Formats: sequence, structure tokens, C-alpha cells
Amino acid sequence: MKAIVRHRYGSPDVLKCEEVEKPTPGADEVLIRVRAASVNPYDFHLMRGTPRVFRVTMGLHTPRPPGLGADVAGEVEAVGRNVTLFKPGDTVFGACREAFAEYVCTTQSRLARKPDRVTFEQAASTPIAASTALQGLRDAGHIRAGQKVLINGASGGVGTFAVQIAKSYGAEVTGVCSTRNLEMVRSLGADSVIDYTRQDFTSSGQRYDLIFDLVTNHPVRACRCVLSPQGIFLGVGVGPGGSIMGFLARGFIAWPAASWLGTRKFALFGAKITAEDLSAIGELTEAGKVTPVIDRRYSLTGVPEAIRYLEGGHARGKVVIALGGADEPPER
Repeated sequence: MKAIVRHRYGSPDVLKCEEVEKPTPGADEVLIRVRAASVNPYDFHLMRGTPRVFRVTMGLHTPRPPGLGADVAGEVEAVGRNVTLFKPGDTVFGACREAFAEYVCTTQSRLARKPDRVTFEQAASTPIAASTALQGLRDAGHIRAGQKVLINGASGGVGTFAVQIAKSYGAEVTGVCSTRNLEMVRSLGADSVIDYTRQDFTSSGQRYDLIFDLVTNHPVRACRCVLSPQGIFLGVGVGPGGSIMGFLARGFIAWPAASWLGTRKFALFGAKITAEDLSAIGELTEAGKVTPVIDRRYSLTGVPEAIRYLEGGHARGKVVIALGGADEPPER
């Protein structure tokens, strides 16, 4: 089978489409024929081996595993002897390792059935991004109807899901994005939008009950000024040009210190993929409450360019890898 692999760390130029051995599912695994996958910032960090300290577990000089990709949608080809939730022919979506390939294996605990009215491309765009938005807003942010919620980075992969999920909870949503994305973010349901090229949301004078920050490009003191007295700030990602080590330093030092010093809470957040939340996301998508925003589609051999485009920091929603069978979105 064909798969994207790299034998050293570096730019997208190190990625090659090669013939590799088709995987065999273990006792607890499902073998999936991949119909679509999607690209995440996680992929270009693995590709480059950054931060370098993580190479202790990723491989000091030679990356392991050699493949990339974590979001997948496709058809079950075979199942291990202990798998009870899926059978050959089922259509599924979820998380795996080395998704940029024609076939992948993963455990049933990281999969859910693909709703019939959701395309493979739409399903593949959701696992990491939508899970991050759902778990962050619901579990860490304790979102409630009527709250004022600000999403910094509202036009990106996680941000486009966060706007829609926050609205599904009945929140009043403000999205922060660039000029060219204002109308798109409004179309997702945002009650108001802030063009960061013209206005800094920390100087708006507005107060928010929850700030879901996917860019983390403001100091704690500035964000504190626009949080309500019991407000919650969640740092979720690093914007273009940002430092992941700086992000981790803020998440483990500055934000806990700010929380300790007052009633406002500052926290670092990361999602965990679960079958239950994948199913919940599938239901939201099937019901039309959440519609994945797909910016660009690439073939398997186009993965290097897809990652290069996402790494540039200007993607609107998700970047998808289509491997065939990714049907057109159904009419609603």
C-alpha cells in the first residue's frame, strides 16, 4: 500500500509517498481502508521534531513511527478477535497513528460510526479539532447558556468548531479573526466578530465569562482585564509565529500562578479522543448544528503541500486529504 513517510526530521520536503507493508490488526484493533484524513498542527510539529525535547520519545535522530496523520475516516476492512463494536463494511471515523496512508489500524475505543448524512471528508475533519472544541468548552470551560464567550482564532480548524458548539449551548459568541474571515465566522453563528488587524480584543472594554484562546498571543494581565470576576481562560494552541515552548511555559507557570492569585481561572487545555465524544460530535454534525469547514482538499501525494499550507497559518477551517470515496456533501 501507499503511505506518507519520513526518515528524518525537517520541512515538508522530507515527506515521501512510498510503498509500505499493509498493517495487520491486533486483537483489539480495527483495520480501516482510509477514505479521508485531515491535517493538524500536531502533524507539522511531529514532522519537524519540535520541541526538540520531545524527540526523547519520538526518536532522537530517526522519527518513529515514520508516518504522520491522526484524523481518519473510512471503511472497516477487518477486525481483531476482541473487537465487538465494529465489523467489516462499517463506515467509521476517529483517531489513529499514521493516517496518511491507504490503510491504518487503531483501537475501537478511538472510533465511532460515521453518520450516513456526513461525508468521509467531513468526518475526517472532526476528531482532534472538534473534540478539542467540545471538551474544552464543555468540560474545562463549563459553558452555559447566556454566557459571553470569546474565541480567539475563530476561523481555524478548532475555532470553526468552537463557534458552532458554543452556539449550540446557547452562549453569546464573539469570534476573533482576520478581515478576510469576518463573514465566514459570522456565517457559523458568531453574534459578533473582532478583526484583530484593527482592534485588540483585550482593549475592547467587553467582559467575557469564558475565553477560548487558540492563538495565545496576549499576556495574562491583558486577558485578566476582559474576564468576568469568575471567568475562565483556556489556552489551547499556538498561533502563527508563536513558540510552543513559550506556550508550555505559560501553561505550566504563568497561568497557574494567575489562577492562584485571584478568582479568575487560567488553564492549559488539551483534548483526549474518546468514542463517546466522537459519537456526540457525529450527532451534532448529522443534525446540522455543526458543519465542518473544509478549506482545501489534497490527494495523498499532496500531503507535503497540505502541511506546508496549514503551517503557513492562513487555513480557514480544516485541510483534508482525500483518498477516494469522499462523496459530495448531501443536500439538507
